[in-house]
Amino acid sequence: MIDKILRGIIGLAGLLVGYGIMAGLKALEIINMSSKGWLGLVLYLGVSFIFGIIFFSLSPKIIKGGRRGVQVLENELQKFPAYDIAIGSVGLIIGLIIAYLLSQPFYNLEIPYLGVAISILLYGVFGYLGIKVPTRKRDDITTTLGNFKKSSKDKIKGNWKSCPKILDTSVIIDGRIADICKTGFIEGPLIIPEFVLEEVQHIADSSDALKRNRGRRGLDILNKIQKELDIEVIIHDKKFEDVQEVDSKLLKLTQQLKGKIITNDYNLNKVAEVQGIDVLNINDLANAVKPIVLPGEEMIVQVIKDGKESGQGLAYLDDGTMIVVEGGKKYIGETIEVLVTSVLQTSAGRMIFAKPKSIVDRAV
Repeated sequence: MIDKILRGIIGLAGLLVGYGIMAGLKALEIINMSSKGWLGLVLYLGVSFIFGIIFFSLSPKIIKGGRRGVQVLENELQKFPAYDIAIGSVGLIIGLIIAYLLSQPFYNLEIPYLGVAISILLYGVFGYLGIKVPTRKRDDITTTLGNFKKSSKDKIKGNWKSCPKILDTSVIIDGRIADICKTGFIEGPLIIPEFVLEEVQHIADSSDALKRNRGRRGLDILNKIQKELDIEVIIHDKKFEDVQEVDSKLLKLTQQLKGKIITNDYNLNKVAEVQGIDVLNINDLANAVKPIVLPGEEMIVQVIKDGKESGQGLAYLDDGTMIVVEGGKKYIGETIEVLVTSVLQTSAGRMIFAKPKSIVDRAV
């Protein structure tokens, strides 16, 4: 039914094209006919019907070609982010308005066809510039709009009470971010870029069982944060087609949003610091909240295994802090009282050195 209606519309368009051609030929005085004579009317109708029949007979191919063109256009538009399409459309409208205003004076010159020719040229040039300039300068436009929003009073009192926190893939699959958000130590909004979400999904679809489990846990953690916690979560659809590495995209997005990265990736942490980007490292947080132990304190530990040096024994606190017990090898498997001698803070965490209290008492 739709095809029949389209064929009728195309045939009608053919009639109008034929009539327009005859009117144009008459206006240009290429052909001269009496407007009151039957010959002129027959010629008008004949040419119109000929073009109508031609268009109607070609309508299946025209419809097929039109659908193919629409499909190609849809496929091409899908390659562009929605933000680029939006600012490109706005730029096109502004460009056409400017072209219209600039073309009007040329119609007043009364030079034949000059106004039409100049209008076509101006509409083409400014329409093209209206699309290209905003899309190529989208990052600058985003930054300018962001600064403008921040300068207005309404935006100062906006929804974001603190700067946005952008989640890295490593911190999502780590799983501790949900518990940290639950305690209220991290304020929203939490930004999850689509490219990070895609990477987590690829990990969840991995053939390796360990990676697959970590990826699925990461997706579960995101689901938990969105549904169970009272914190704003935003899925950001910004894409950087000219950047391949996920970490580079993450750093660029953080700079644009003027936010902070939450990660436990050591290398990403260092690169972000070099670029002047604030980082919230969960491993640093975990080390910071471990109980502070001072030399001279006593504690009760269980010696589990021997250490690297001769006679040493190793014990661990509940938070995983390693305790090196001097002369503790002979106490392996026993729970003993030790005296802290020193504490060493390393990039891997905190390490405590101690001696069995019985040895210290005998020495005294």
